[in-house]
Amino acid sequence: MMPPKHNPLKLNSLQLRTLVLLQELARHPELSSLNRATGEVVLSQIPKPHGDHFHVGAKVVNTRDATGLTNQAVWLALERKGLTRGAYPGVPALTKAGVAYDTGVAAQILQGADH
Repeated sequence: MMPPKHNPLKLNSLQLRTLVLLQELARHPELSSLNRATGEVVLSQIPKPHGDHFHVGAKVVNTRDATGLTNQAVWLALERKGLTRGAYPGVPALTKAGVAYDTGVAAQILQGADH
């Protein structure tokens, strides 16, 4: 048996970074709600950057890693691949597949907070 393929949907780096941010937002009940029937997580808000970063819980994200959050083409690609649902520029929902997708970039994007 072969191991699972990394990035089987062939997301580009901007799509991967955006998805990992949406996944992290989905982990925080103050920013999202889980639909238990579908496994979908509906986000209630996307934090606004201050300076060169923004906070998600105890994590800090560099603004340069979050440009996909305001890029309609990224949202459309993630929706087309079945990972998210929702119209840009609203607030998306992550599908069950989107919540579970292993981006492989979380450690590079999500940093521990120093303030």
